Amino acid sequence: MTTGSGGPPAGRRDASAEALPARLRRDLTAALKARQPEAVAVLRTAIAAIDNAQAVEVPADGPAATSAHIAGARRGPGSAEAPRRPLDRGELHAILRGQVAELTREADRYDALARTAQARRLRDQARLLAAYLPPRAGQGLVADDPDPVEVQHEEGS
Repeated sequence: MTTGSGGPPAGRRDASAEALPARLRRDLTAALKARQPEAVAVLRTAIAAIDNAQAVEVPADGPAATSAHIAGARRGPGSAEAPRRPLDRGELHAILRGQVAELTREADRYDALARTAQARRLRDQARLLAAYLPPRAGQGLVADDPDPVEVQHEEGS
């Protein structure tokens, strides 16, 4: 996929664009092993948002169903599969920034309702996701960042 502005050549994905989802999945595994439910929740949500963005449109004029028993079924292994839409690094970062913004917005709403514990939990989740983003010049991603939240990795995993 070419971007017209010096992006990766057609058919090649940016290695760093492939690395981010892989890193999220590795960190999800580490958070599951470390029993960190807040990290697990936010990482699963981010991975799902990326997977949803990679979904391709189903063509309306696709091949006809071939099963008399199940509506819309296709015959043969993998016959209903479609390649995922590749995302570049900018698109992945935009998805994560959207997630961070949504968490921060909801934290502000909880603060307005005097639900500080819930607001703090959402801000911690926003900080965890913001750690996957490159720093933006002159702009903080999450307000009130006294200490960053990190996924703890187990040694030897």
